[in-house]
Formats: sequence, C-alpha cells, structure tokens
Amino acid sequence: MDSRTTVERAQRLKQLHADHQPLVLPTVWDAWSARTAVAAGFPALTIGSHPLADSRGAEDQEGQTFEEVLAAVRPIIAAVDVPVSVDLEAGYGQKPADLIAGLIEVGGVGLNVEDTVHSEGGRVRTTQEHAAYVAGLRAAADEAGVPVWINGRTDLFAHAEDPAAVLDEAIERLRALVQAGADSVYPVKIQDNDELLTAVTAAVSVPVNSTAHPVKHDLERFRRLGVGRVTYGPLLQMALTDTMKDMLGPWAP
Repeated sequence: MDSRTTVERAQRLKQLHADHQPLVLPTVWDAWSARTAVAAGFPALTIGSHPLADSRGAEDQEGQTFEEVLAAVRPIIAAVDVPVSVDLEAGYGQKPADLIAGLIEVGGVGLNVEDTVHSEGGRVRTTQEHAAYVAGLRAAADEAGVPVWINGRTDLFAHAEDPAAVLDEAIERLRALVQAGADSVYPVKIQDNDELLTAVTAAVSVPVNSTAHPVKHDLERFRRLGVGRVTYGPLLQMALTDTMKDMLGPWAP
C-alpha cells in the first residue's frame, strides 16, 4: 500500500469517528471475516489480538512476536478497501517509533495500546508511564506524516476486585492519555455497567470505546450512555463459535 493511500485511510478513519456516534468497528481476525464485515456495510474495521491469536493457534497477551503480528495482519488489511486499526496489546516490547513504523508499513491506520505489560509478568504501567508511551506513539505518527488513530486502553477496571473503587484513578489515567495524544480511550470490562460507563464518558473529551457483544448488547444503549466507539474484542468470534457448534452438533458422530 502506498503512503498516499495510507494517509487517506487514516484521514477517513478520523472522519468516521466524527460522523458516527458511536462508530462501530467490527473486530476481525482474517481476510474472510474482514471481507464479510465490509460486505455487511461497515466502513472501517479493527483487528483484535485475541481473535487473531486464536485463529493462528497462538496465545493472546503477546503470545506472538510483533513481526508475526505484522505478517498476519498485512493480508487482512490488503483484503479490504476500508481503514483498519490493529490491536497491538502493550506494544510487544517495541519502542513507540518502531511500533508506528511497522503498523504503517503494513497499511494499518489505527492502533489500540493497553497498559498491562504482558512481556513483564503482566504488570500494569503507571499513569505517567502509559501516557509517555502514548505520547511517543503520537510523536512518531506525526513524524511519519500519517494521522494514526490512537485508542488508549486501560485495564484498571479489569484488575480491580471492585471496579467502582478505581473509577477516579481510571479517569485520571484516561485524561492523561488524552493529554498525551490519544484520539479515543478504552476502559475495558465495564461494558455492562451503565453507571461506570456514564461516569467515564462524561469525564473525557474524546470518544470512549466500549467492548460489545454483537447479540447480547444493544447499540442504542451505548449511544444513550455516551459511548463514542464500539468494538467487539473477542466476543464476535466467540458468538460465531457458539453458532458454529450449534450448526455442527447434529452432524457429529
């Protein structure tokens, strides 16, 4: 993919976030699922680390190397004519500039980056450390001349026994990510909690991403709660797994 096309796709992804409240980005894992989502009418996609790993017989949480991920997502991105974001977990131990360079080289125009560092025993970055990493990504994208959409994720709610108890800390962290250059923020594991979702969406100035289940959740609810962006994480693939089992069951010996 030439650099002009990549820049155009990045600009398109940014405009889609402005045009849709929320913007739904189906989470795909191979060329088939990507083409199927586009055929269903979606103008942009994201590639999820968990379903991508499952499709390749690998482990999530950086069970693949950065080079392996790039090789896997390149044909997915090439298979469609819409902007594609890529979940890059905690960065695979890469410097921000190298992460951006690899993403752009395979045609990706958005990324998700989380604060659980799987390569270091699953520790959680501090607020300042995660913001600094996002700032490095922003600077590298600016230097490359590609307005990469950065979705800054925090796992604080996922790690807490009582998610409500870390709300203030999570908001502080999300605001720091926005200040550092994140275009959207992603507090995982609160998709079923109206109160926490509303508190987060009211506290930050950029689109808030929520995980959604394509069958069990309702788009209008997310819109009502102020969510600006929806992705499926591994839940679309899991839903298809359930359906496939149901279809195949009567045929099993």
